[in-house]
Amino acid sequence: MTIERQFDRRKAFLTGFTSLAALAVALPAAAQAVEDTPTRNAATAQASEPAPESGETGPDVVVTGTRIVRSGFEAPTPLNVISQAEIQNSSPTNNLADFVNQIPSVAGSTRPANSRLAISSGLAGINALNLRALGEIRTLVLLDGRRTVGSSVTGLVDINTFPQALVKSVEIVTGGASAAYGSDAVAGVVNFVLDKKYQGIKMSADSGITSRGDGFNYSFSVAGGTSFGSEGRGHVLLSAELAHRDGIFQVDRDWNARGRVRITNPNYTNTNGQAQYLIRQPVGAANATPGGIILNSAGGVANRLRGIYFGQGSAASRFQYGSLNFPALGGTTAPALTQGGDWQLNDQGRNIGLDADDDRRGVFGRVSYDVADGISLFAEASYNWQRTLFNAGPQLTTSTTLSSANPYLQSALANAVSAGLITAAERAAVTSVTIGSTSVDLPYRKNNSTRDVQRYAIGAEGDFQAFGNKAIWNIYGQYGETNAHEQLRDIMNTTRMANATDAVAAPAGNALGVPTGTVVCRSSLTAPGNGCVPLNRLGIGVASQGAIDYVLGDPYRDQKLKQTVAGANLSLTPFATWAGDVSIAVGAEYRKEQVSGVVPTEFQSGWSVGNFLPTFGSYNVKEAYLETVVPLGAGVEFNGAVRGTDYSTSGYVTTWKVGTTWRPIEDIRFRVTRSRDIRAPNLNELFQSGTSRTNTLTDPATGRTNVTFRETTTGNPNLRPEKADSTSVGVVLQPRFIPGFSFSADGFLIKLKDAIGQYFAQDIINRCFEGRTEFCAAYGADPTGDRELFFRASPFNFARQTVRGIDFDATYKVPLDDMFGNVPGDLTLRGLATRYIDNITDAGVPNVIPVDIVGQLGGSSLPKWIYRFNATYDTDSFSLTGTARGVSGGTYGNNYVVCDGNCPVGRPTAIVSQFPTIDNNDIGGALYVDLNLTAKIDAGTGAKAELFFNVTNLFDRDPILLPETGLAANSTYSDLLGRSFRIGIRMQTR
Repeated sequence: MTIERQFDRRKAFLTGFTSLAALAVALPAAAQAVEDTPTRNAATAQASEPAPESGETGPDVVVTGTRIVRSGFEAPTPLNVISQAEIQNSSPTNNLADFVNQIPSVAGSTRPANSRLAISSGLAGINALNLRALGEIRTLVLLDGRRTVGSSVTGLVDINTFPQALVKSVEIVTGGASAAYGSDAVAGVVNFVLDKKYQGIKMSADSGITSRGDGFNYSFSVAGGTSFGSEGRGHVLLSAELAHRDGIFQVDRDWNARGRVRITNPNYTNTNGQAQYLIRQPVGAANATPGGIILNSAGGVANRLRGIYFGQGSAASRFQYGSLNFPALGGTTAPALTQGGDWQLNDQGRNIGLDADDDRRGVFGRVSYDVADGISLFAEASYNWQRTLFNAGPQLTTSTTLSSANPYLQSALANAVSAGLITAAERAAVTSVTIGSTSVDLPYRKNNSTRDVQRYAIGAEGDFQAFGNKAIWNIYGQYGETNAHEQLRDIMNTTRMANATDAVAAPAGNALGVPTGTVVCRSSLTAPGNGCVPLNRLGIGVASQGAIDYVLGDPYRDQKLKQTVAGANLSLTPFATWAGDVSIAVGAEYRKEQVSGVVPTEFQSGWSVGNFLPTFGSYNVKEAYLETVVPLGAGVEFNGAVRGTDYSTSGYVTTWKVGTTWRPIEDIRFRVTRSRDIRAPNLNELFQSGTSRTNTLTDPATGRTNVTFRETTTGNPNLRPEKADSTSVGVVLQPRFIPGFSFSADGFLIKLKDAIGQYFAQDIINRCFEGRTEFCAAYGADPTGDRELFFRASPFNFARQTVRGIDFDATYKVPLDDMFGNVPGDLTLRGLATRYIDNITDAGVPNVIPVDIVGQLGGSSLPKWIYRFNATYDTDSFSLTGTARGVSGGTYGNNYVVCDGNCPVGRPTAIVSQFPTIDNNDIGGALYVDLNLTAKIDAGTGAKAELFFNVTNLFDRDPILLPETGLAANSTYSDLLGRSFRIGIRMQTR
């Protein structure tokens, strides 16, 4: 970012703050014109109150995790409730999902920061939630207790599509809930609860920027609700919002320029006691440079050309390798990494994105009418649109061959002769060279997808007297549709790139009619109309725009997802026993999921990434459930549920839950649950026509790193539902002698079997190396020649996964005048923490030992501890909130054996491959401190405003650093942007 642009951003930031302050001053006058409309009765007033932070519920407040609606009922399933006030006092960004992802039980979620390379899957830009690190597909996300259509073919629900201005609380059920809510609730449920009876008008506007002057963003929302009709029987609710975030497309943070990298030890053998891998600094990639580097050559010059690279205008220089003992430069293998020397010359790590450029717009409307006492009709509609633009990295190639007939090569080699790097005789002896390049002349690859999500619902709800008690019921129908335009930008067409790279001098009398010696594509000499434009791959500023336009294209796929749902629920208390009321809930649901797509023929194959194919398929599911609560006396209550589910694709399955709470005294409550939960295969797993990705891997046979590959995945219609057995045991303490204090601790154990998964490229090549011949058949040389290897993969039911840990939740709220006297305001302390103990996936492969990923911060990561603590001092005139959040340190990989000079020797090949040795495996954790200050302005007559100022990552702490080239950080649990500022205003009147 230029200095001028940084100045413009900061100027806009300050201007925005001034405008917001002026708006706050003008608010009271406008607010006085809006009158509050009284609620019709006490029940509706209670329903509009914020959910209690402790997880307890008052009368008529429906809580996720159970379908029973009864005053005073405390479900045995653990529940975290995040109130609107807690969300607002943190205000981390203009995105609600960013706050929810700080909750310790939510681990490993998909966010724009870590989906930057998901350029072929359609996931880039989505904010999806992941409980227990079991995968987003095993977390059920609800809006007001109902499903919503996914934003991807994998069924992931994008939190961005919810009306964030109307969310009054977020309820997180940390335990299996399939018996109550159906498939996908293996790890739990996250329910976003709307304030459906809101009265008045509220607006918010905010703007933010990082301390480095990038990442500028803003958001605006307005919402209003009012009653209408006789006695206020009707209620209408509307909201609209928009948000924008500038992308950060280059990594200029100093933490990404230290070069601490894991390298293969060139001196390692299985008998000399040295480690296979070493952590060294500074190390950089030596197999590609911005203008191209010669990796090897043919023609009897003994690779004397290797290490020559080309800069501005094809100026030639010699790459300075560092001190590590790489193979001699006369060898046949070019080193992929170098320690010292020109280690920073490769720009791949800088020319990738930190954050997406993002635009969101959304509208929501709801109207309800009480047609009679206890009967209310409602209709809802929402529309959300999002566009994301993300830098997915440079056009990296490491195996491009140029023949000696290439005029650009001859010109570049002439520059090398002039620079004294090679002799004229050596130049004349060259028959071909292989180069690596980050292709700085070519624009970086991009994901530029858009999607719109529509959701419509109609229904009726209410209550009536039955058996002397209140019964609660609802019935609804819902339709959702997602239209996704998965657009890639500036992607290499492999055939055109090969044609443009193979440049020659036109011979006399050529079919193109151009002068002799003109640089042309070899292919054009036999096919003059093919439109090929030759591309110079050697140098900076040497590629013509015509050649760039010829070799790059914009593949895309249009996908339409449809979800149709109809359901009915009834909760009542039909009778009582000697121990108390017995309650039951019954219900049924029908759901249909569909996917269809369109991909132009020219974009279905022949591209370095993408190669989209349209997916078509559908399934339906019919299900019914029964839940009951039975008091057993002596403070004991039993909660049980059973659900029958029939899938059109995979057949019938039963899920169930049993749970018990025991309150021996008022201060303490014990709870335990046991459940059988399921996840049925999604549309992508069943019907995917083919998705391609590219990346690099380590070849265990040669030890080579950064081996390029292409991989294609197709669906499997024969998949069965996954099954999980979950157990939760916990205690809740609310001691009367410490008013305002509550504490809970819940241990959980989830055992998943028949898990749907697939082996990907690195695992496939590892298993082949270990002698599993069936894996060897799954890959070979890339037939397109664009990458070195090509892999084929499909999902199937093969894995078992075990997840175990403990959740902690503590809250203490106290009026300060009770403690100190004449001190205004309240002090609220809250701490959430999860200690993950096990997360082990057993793929069922003989001789492959499952590895626990807990404590691993590289690759598939899951820290041992994730925590979030905040303290809020709240008065009538201001509030101040400080937050400490972070994760514990751990290892780069839990499969490594740490040793240095005394490593085990003579190990079997399979063990060496799966459990390599390394000299340093420690990765530091991360602790971030945030600060939020809110000033409250009371305008009287029910109108109020709040000005807030938020600092995220107050001490500008680095992210979790990994020993890798490229983006050297854990992007899932880290703050990549550094210190960020945010200012805003909230206004409302009731």
